[in-house]
Amino acid sequence: MKAVAVVPRQRQVQLVEHEAPSIAAPTDVKLRMLDIGVCGTDRELCSFQYGTAPPGSEYLVIGHEALGEVVEVGPAVARVKPGHLAVLMVRRPCPHERCVACRSDRQDFCFTDDYTERGIKEAHGYMTEFVVDDEQYMQPVPPELRDVGVLVEPLTIAEKALAQVWQVQERLPWACAAVPGREPGYCHTAVVLGAGPVGLLGAAMLAAGGFQTYVYSRGAVTSAKAALVAAIGATYICSEANSVESLAEQVGDIDLVYEATGAAGISFEVMRVLGPNGVFVLTGVPGRDSAAKFDAALIMRNLVLKNQVVFGTVNAGREAFEAAIRDLGIFMQRWPDAIRSLITARHPIAAYRDVLLSNPGGIKHVIAMDGE
Repeated sequence: MKAVAVVPRQRQVQLVEHEAPSIAAPTDVKLRMLDIGVCGTDRELCSFQYGTAPPGSEYLVIGHEALGEVVEVGPAVARVKPGHLAVLMVRRPCPHERCVACRSDRQDFCFTDDYTERGIKEAHGYMTEFVVDDEQYMQPVPPELRDVGVLVEPLTIAEKALAQVWQVQERLPWACAAVPGREPGYCHTAVVLGAGPVGLLGAAMLAAGGFQTYVYSRGAVTSAKAALVAAIGATYICSEANSVESLAEQVGDIDLVYEATGAAGISFEVMRVLGPNGVFVLTGVPGRDSAAKFDAALIMRNLVLKNQVVFGTVNAGREAFEAAIRDLGIFMQRWPDAIRSLITARHPIAAYRDVLLSNPGGIKHVIAMDGE
């Protein structure tokens, strides 16, 4: 069957003939892949910044944002059946007994770094025609989310981040007073850095949660991304026209920053204006040659004197996937046109080079495995 893969030793990106998988265990599920989202990680894999092929393989099939249709199940499968839609998790646990996180099915917090990741690290991904995986690593998706289900995985990043924010902020009186009809974050202000898919989905989640939400990004206020931000009830601020100081003046005390750029410079600039008791969440991974100049002393002083928290988050576990599916359904009820517009275009697998090796613009590009 066809698959898109990177060949690290040859530094090539190829359309390969990949062996078709078959069910080998009672809890295995076979899926026909429908949509595979393309993200910055995929493009970094294609520029060979990282990525490790499975043992014994010269190539790594890429793709980790996936929506598939169940076509066959093993005899012990209970959660899905043929015809169901499903999304697949990315990370698989390490083998070490000492890793409490992996032994607790929380491999997203693996202590050993010996995990594998589908389409990224030592395990083939989903940019192919069929995939077999254990049912514990997939989540059923309602049929009404067929058009946007591929957005579940990038939304899990925000879901995991916000869950940690609420847990961290139990350290102080931070929860908004319960008000009928108001969402739990209504008394807080959040700033999202970046208007890519991860940033915009994070903004939608924060807006749906009641946060007064701002998106700070380079694009003009007349851009399609700015219009999408307005459609979900958030405020767009152009970083090219407004300095970080101007951002702080317009927003006031910033309770939460959700970084989704991978740009170290702007991230540490905004960290300077984080409010008292604020939380700064880092989700982007800068390039290895990235460098940033910032006032480390000021940031350290603020962290101490203002009781601030900075943490990073990556990948996601089962709870975040379940929350993402639930919230994507809520988004589609509230802002269907805006959420659909996150997907700029769907491309056939034959066009993989145009999508992966160039910058086609827009927001989210998808490889449609059932396309011509």
